[in-house]
Amino acid sequence: MTFAPEIVAAVLHHMNGDHPDDNLLIARAFGPDEVAGASAATMTSLDESSGVWSTTVDGVEHTVRVPWPNGPISERPEIRREVVALYDAACAKLGVAPRPHE
Repeated sequence: MTFAPEIVAAVLHHMNGDHPDDNLLIARAFGPDEVAGASAATMTSLDESSGVWSTTVDGVEHTVRVPWPNGPISERPEIRREVVALYDAACAKLGVAPRPHE
């Protein structure tokens, strides 16, 4: 099951427009070692099993696919829950204090 294109587009617009620092934390925390030095990351897609981020380090593009922490999802509200869980896990892994969630 994949999400409708308009849902994916809305989530990507929100994440890339409002949460670029969160994208970077998630990519650094769950990407390959080479991504640890990234200065920016963009969420490029998502599906029922994971979110996907892209970052470039030293001219090399890296794709970071991160499974949703609670397993596959099928409803729009679950996307936010899973992205927040990834953000919290990334903060914990990188030793960054997470900001409060609204």
